Amino acid sequence: MEYTRSIVISIAGFDPTGGAGVLADIKTIEQNNCLGFGVLTSTTIQTEFEVIGVNWLSQEEILNQLNPLLEHYAVKAVKIGIVNQLSTLKAICLRVREVNPEIYIVWDPILVATSGKPFLENVTKEELEDVLSLIDLITPNTLEAIELGGMENEIESARELLKMTNVLLKGGHSTIDQGTDILFYEDKEVRIESELKEYHDKHGTGCILASAITANIAKGTSLIQSCRNAKQYLETTANSNAQRLAYHVQ
Repeated sequence: MEYTRSIVISIAGFDPTGGAGVLADIKTIEQNNCLGFGVLTSTTIQTEFEVIGVNWLSQEEILNQLNPLLEHYAVKAVKIGIVNQLSTLKAICLRVREVNPEIYIVWDPILVATSGKPFLENVTKEELEDVLSLIDLITPNTLEAIELGGMENEIESARELLKMTNVLLKGGHSTIDQGTDILFYEDKEVRIESELKEYHDKHGTGCILASAITANIAKGTSLIQSCRNAKQYLETTANSNAQRLAYHVQ
């Protein structure tokens, strides 16, 4: 008998606090009524405030975890978090596409930790174009969009990235319109406004948002509505307490 919930795989790092990475992704996926699986790209030494160290798993180790899940389960969507090489990201995406081209792939391009520790460096435009052709949606914040898109501001950079794939530009760090996310897809730019008057900053907000989007898409929700639902879920968890780690069950 098949599972009644859509299956979503998180491919990301292990954060011992559960605020970000695979643990936060799975919490989010499950709370958005999907069945969550996890594949590790790294293990980290960290708190909710600081990344102290990262131990990267090899491409082979990542694919060895992923393969049986793809082969034995009807996976609907995949969310990818931190990777340390674009070649590894490409290998993951190619493997997913080989098994089922219809699986929806979301990449949350975490380039630098909040503490300043770099995760992914030396990205060339040619490599990026090659990888993004395999991905359905990316969810950069403003600094990540500028770094990847190579333009002067986040809006221009997101439009440049749209030539390669769909983009949800997160507005949490924006100097243009803070708190407003903008979805760039096809020839559309859809603004997704914040509904909060007060916001408690949380560790792992990017992971939570991207995972909530992926879960919604896995259930068959449209891209626009998935982004709106995810924004609402993120803001609910962000205000679940005044600390840095979110409560996912209300």
